[in-house]
Amino acid sequence: MPHFTVHIREEALDGAVEPKLISALTDAVRAVYGEEFGRLVGVDLIGLPANRRGIGGVTADIDSPLVTLSMREAAYHLPEIPDAPARLVAATTDALADVLGEDIRRQVVVTIAGVPDGRTGVAGAVA
Repeated sequence: MPHFTVHIREEALDGAVEPKLISALTDAVRAVYGEEFGRLVGVDLIGLPANRRGIGGVTADIDSPLVTLSMREAAYHLPEIPDAPARLVAATTDALADVLGEDIRRQVVVTIAGVPDGRTGVAGAVA
C-alpha cells in the first residue's frame, strides 16, 4: 500500500486544500502505476506550526513540503514500470505544485522509502 506522509506548514492547510492534496497525490501514484493502484493510496497531512521547518539553516518562509512515500520495495522495480522512483518523485512534485502553487516546486523534498517483504502488517498480521 503506497503511503504518503506530508509535513507542511499549518498555514497551508486551510480546510479546502487538504482534499485537493489527497486527490492530487493519489493521482500521482495512479499516473505511474495505473488507475486500480489509486484505491490503495494512503495520505497523512501533518501541519507544522510557523517556524518549525527550516531549509539551509533558516526558517522556511514558504510552504516547503517534506514528503515521504513508502511502499513495498518490489513495487519500485517492476519491469513494466521503468524508472518508477524517478517518475514518482516527478509526479509527486508536480501534484504539490499544482495544488499549492508553482513557487513551492524548488522547496519540495520527496523521499521514496522501500519496505522489504514481511515488514508491514494489516489487521495484526504480516502482509
